[in-house]
Amino acid sequence: MRAMGIILAGGGAKQSRMGELAGRRAVAAMPIAGSYRSIDFSLSNMTNSHIQKVAVLTQDNARSLNEHLSSSKWWDFGRKQGGLYVFTPTRTAENSDWYRGTADSIAQNLEFLKDSHEPYVVIASGDCVYKMDYNKVLEYHIEKKADITVVCKEFGNDVNVERFGCVKMDEDGRIREFEEKPVKANSHTISCGIYVIRRRQLIEMIEKAAGEGRYDFVNDILIRYKDLKRIYAYKMTDYWKNISTVQDYYDTNMDFLKPDIRNYFFKQYPDIYSKIDDLPPAKYNVGVQVRNSLISSGSIINGEVENSVIFKKVFVGNNCTIKNSIILNDVYIGDNTHIENCIVESRDTIRANSFHKGEDGIKVVVEKNERYVI
Repeated sequence: MRAMGIILAGGGAKQSRMGELAGRRAVAAMPIAGSYRSIDFSLSNMTNSHIQKVAVLTQDNARSLNEHLSSSKWWDFGRKQGGLYVFTPTRTAENSDWYRGTADSIAQNLEFLKDSHEPYVVIASGDCVYKMDYNKVLEYHIEKKADITVVCKEFGNDVNVERFGCVKMDEDGRIREFEEKPVKANSHTISCGIYVIRRRQLIEMIEKAAGEGRYDFVNDILIRYKDLKRIYAYKMTDYWKNISTVQDYYDTNMDFLKPDIRNYFFKQYPDIYSKIDDLPPAKYNVGVQVRNSLISSGSIINGEVENSVIFKKVFVGNNCTIKNSIILNDVYIGDNTHIENCIVESRDTIRANSFHKGEDGIKVVVEKNERYVI
């Protein structure tokens, strides 16, 4: 493909909205569907679209994300030409700031763009769950002779779109109105945070924004240039979820309990790739009852599990009941424990005879204790 990729995985305001779940990791590193991270979906889309050169821009709580990206072979970026590049804020003689926004994160790594030769750039977010062939977006971009193409999705009136960027377009698909997180939305078509733009034009826009002290890609480029540049909308109709709140994260994982969603992501071409851990298969002991749940490798299950997602290396003790919950990696759950409508943070130890239930929404369980042998 005649494009390079940039994945924005800095975090920003989403880190605070994710609460305790983002206290240990970047949002782009949030575990998804038992065995994946949220950034795996964008990376897989890049490699499946035959984009050979991808930069990931990380910042907040990036340790686990950087570890996840330490080897590029899992997404087939281990190659002589191109490859996977991870850029974190770097103190230099000219600049000592962290990334002050999405446009600023690109500006601080502008030499990477200038040293590249691909004519187009695909910019994507690292915290969205979806499958997409970016080649189709590029073809649309060229056909419309667009300056920027924004991937959009239309939602029903029952969805709160005010927390997204809302767009309005004319009959030809050109975006005429763009509001970022409006108080009241005039449209239910939102931006998915995926953009296609010519590389030289991106360099020009980023340099101008940086020179004027402007740091946000949406407000300072898309909205500012909407009447001056040809900005078009490419509508996607398939599954797309953005992880920006605890409820979003819970709903996204619960979606993978639906057979049609699992089939779409894991049984239909192209595949989704992730870093592989060398773990044994999940073990179900005598008398266990598991209904409509995902159980990941390395887990040992006793008791009852229903409508839940169990991540890697989880131990569920005897006479436990887990319902409508997400148990993250490496959690030990003691005997006679009841967990319902919860997200249990990774590496937690839940003592025996504990009771956790989300009454008004989803409860995030974080146990800051030593691991007890029961």
